[in-house]
Amino acid sequence: MAIDTIFAPAAPKGGASLKAITLRGWRALRAWFVLRQTRRSLLDLTDEQLLDIGISRGEARREVSKSFYWDVNA
Repeated sequence: MAIDTIFAPAAPKGGASLKAITLRGWRALRAWFVLRQTRRSLLDLTDEQLLDIGISRGEARREVSKSFYWDVNA
């Protein structure tokens, strides 16, 4: 997969069109969904798998319980 297929091209300078605004919102929503699913998948890992990635069961639970509002600028 090429890098240009991973990242969207930069928006043109000037006023944002409705299409651009909608696309940006869709991408933000999709990014939030992927982040949430990734966090929730931590709960399915065994203690040994968590140890392999260097986190404890408690840390995994704390990560899953985080609000997505904390990740807006991440």
